Amino acid sequence: MALGDFFRKAKETVVNLAKKASDTLVAGVQKTAKALRSSLDFIVGRKIDDETADKLRDALIMADVSPVMADELVEKAKEAFKDRVIESKEQVLTFLKETIKKDFPAQDSQPIWAPAGQPTVILIVGVNGSGKTTSIAKLAHRFKTEGKKVLLAPADTFRAAAVQQLVTWADRIGVEYIPAQQDQDPASVAHQAVEKALAKSFDLVIVDTAGRLDNKKNLMNELEKIARVMKKMLPTAPHETLLVLDGNTGQTAVRQAKNFEDVAGVTGLIITKLDGTAKGGAVISMRSEVDLPVKWIGLGEKMEDLEPFDADVFVDEIFKAE
Repeated sequence: MALGDFFRKAKETVVNLAKKASDTLVAGVQKTAKALRSSLDFIVGRKIDDETADKLRDALIMADVSPVMADELVEKAKEAFKDRVIESKEQVLTFLKETIKKDFPAQDSQPIWAPAGQPTVILIVGVNGSGKTTSIAKLAHRFKTEGKKVLLAPADTFRAAAVQQLVTWADRIGVEYIPAQQDQDPASVAHQAVEKALAKSFDLVIVDTAGRLDNKKNLMNELEKIARVMKKMLPTAPHETLLVLDGNTGQTAVRQAKNFEDVAGVTGLIITKLDGTAKGGAVISMRSEVDLPVKWIGLGEKMEDLEPFDADVFVDEIFKAE
């Protein structure tokens, strides 16, 4: 193949992947976008009075934008109507979108990789039922598809079923895993994974951990032990600690992120199940209230339905006027 043809095909592949990711995200946030659009019929005329302001605030909170952020947006919308920046309800969504984009703190959603020649270690944390194990499988599938050699470490040894579930996913995806038993020390599983990754030149190690409530200090200590054991062999590990949050839980997910933020050394968030909820506003609140970037979002049940988070596309689609 000529060099020019090679680069042309490579460019086409990148463009197609980007379009697929954008299309998946658009479909995934439609419930939130529809809920917001349908709740603006109360806006009539060229001003927002107190009653209308309360209804706008309620509409934002119903989409699970946090109360604090909803108050700020409503106040800015009132001023915009007063200054004739907004003159109709059709302009409200555009104004909210532009305001959110302007006021959001910049966050780097790119993955953190190990130095060249070392395996990247990703530690996955989160409460039971958040979609943690499925997210691990989706990440493994994605990175394998990109040509990376992936190793899974089922360190959720509190439940035998959790270990077996991850092993089953590993077999389906076609990646290797560390054998583990119920009640085995989770840190020993992580240790074996890093040891094997170094010996066998794996590109990526993904370590599962027991689903836990975010207010259990003793379980947080377990996470710190896992990280400490891995650092003995690979001082830079874990390179990422990703917290998995259920998008259906809305502001509960925001509170969980705050609780995990300082204790577990979390570097980023995976928000799951956004395709089945009208609470996508919680992701927006997450960016403004938690000093952690959203890195991945789950938008369906297929292996391909975990996408890198693009804040601009996400906000565009939630506040899209039809």
